[in-house]
Amino acid sequence: MAFNEFAPIGVLLLLSLLVVLLITFLSRLFGPYRPTTRKTAPYESGMKPIGPAMRRFPVRFYLIAVLFILFDIEVVFFLPWAVVFRKLEVFALIEMFIFIVILLVGYFYAWRKGALEWE
Repeated sequence: MAFNEFAPIGVLLLLSLLVVLLITFLSRLFGPYRPTTRKTAPYESGMKPIGPAMRRFPVRFYLIAVLFILFDIEVVFFLPWAVVFRKLEVFALIEMFIFIVILLVGYFYAWRKGALEWE
C-alpha cells in the first residue's frame, strides 16, 4: 500500500482539524463571554440543585451503559448482512441465525445476572 492511497484521508482530517480550530477561535474572539456566578451554576431543569453537582453514579449505571453500547454495536452488523443477503442466500440466513443466538445468549446471561435491573 502506498502513501498515495491514504493521502485523501489525511487531507480530510487536516482540513477538519483546521475548521474546528478556526471556528473555536472565531467564536472565542467575536462571541460574548461574560461569565457570572448565576451563569456558571449547575442547571437542574429550572430548579435549585439538590446536593453537589459532582455526584458519584452507581456502578450499575455504567454497566447498563456499556451493555447498551455493546448490543447496539452488534445490531449494526445487521445492515451489511441485509445488503448482501440475496447474494449469499441460505448461507447468510444460517450465519445470521447463529449470530442472533449468540447475541441472545449474552443478553439472557446479563439478564439472569441482574445486570439489567434498575433500582
